[in-house]
Amino acid sequence: MNTGKKFEKLIKIMAELRSENGCPWDKEQTHASLRPYLIEEAYEVLEVLDDQNFSELPKELGDLLLQIVFHAQIADEKNNFDINTILDGIIEKLISRHPHVFGDVQINSASEQTVHWEKIKKKEGKDSVLDGVPRKMPALGRAQRLQQKAATVGFDWPSIEGVWEKLDEEIQELKEAIIKGKDAEIEDEFGDVLFATVNLGRFINANAEDSLRKTIDKFIARFHKVEAHFEKMDHTINSATLEEMEAIWQASKKEVK
Repeated sequence: MNTGKKFEKLIKIMAELRSENGCPWDKEQTHASLRPYLIEEAYEVLEVLDDQNFSELPKELGDLLLQIVFHAQIADEKNNFDINTILDGIIEKLISRHPHVFGDVQINSASEQTVHWEKIKKKEGKDSVLDGVPRKMPALGRAQRLQQKAATVGFDWPSIEGVWEKLDEEIQELKEAIIKGKDAEIEDEFGDVLFATVNLGRFINANAEDSLRKTIDKFIARFHKVEAHFEKMDHTINSATLEEMEAIWQASKKEVK
């Protein structure tokens, strides 16, 4: 069975699941009720990518594809749009956004392409170069994407030295806010420190969201080592001193990089 036939079969299966004699759970779902599953499936794809578990990647991508087909079926039933509307839209977008491939525009680098994309989006009706970044994105990823977009029109530091200076400035302002003891001001300045840190990540080609996610995973793995040590010694971690925990923590850092 070729790819097209397989895709058509998937569409038909989804329609049958939503039909009168279909699955009760599938029939009850709405665009709103599927929201958490869409997010969950996307994060499961990210997880297998982080783990480089490519044997599981097709399964997780399939689950994510199912969400798209599910939403298309619900919309089709309401005569809003169908799967063909989605396909037509992405085909048209890919062609229009790549005139250097499907037209006669000359583009020589990925950075030139990024700038050209933003120009095309502006012509498509976006009011601001910052439009198109979802408000529901995780904050670190949203910050980095907004900074990238602003940079395409030249709103950027000319070198990393300016980024370091800005970060130092924001840290100093946070320290001053902490001394004042005003919670609202502290939160505001802490946000500025995070935003400046994300910008530093952009300059050194470190994705803020990915970097923090990996650090969280590392923290969990190391802390599990600490817990396991005290369990092996027939002690609860609650009864350990900070110095004892710190000693095992430092040892775990050599095992979990």
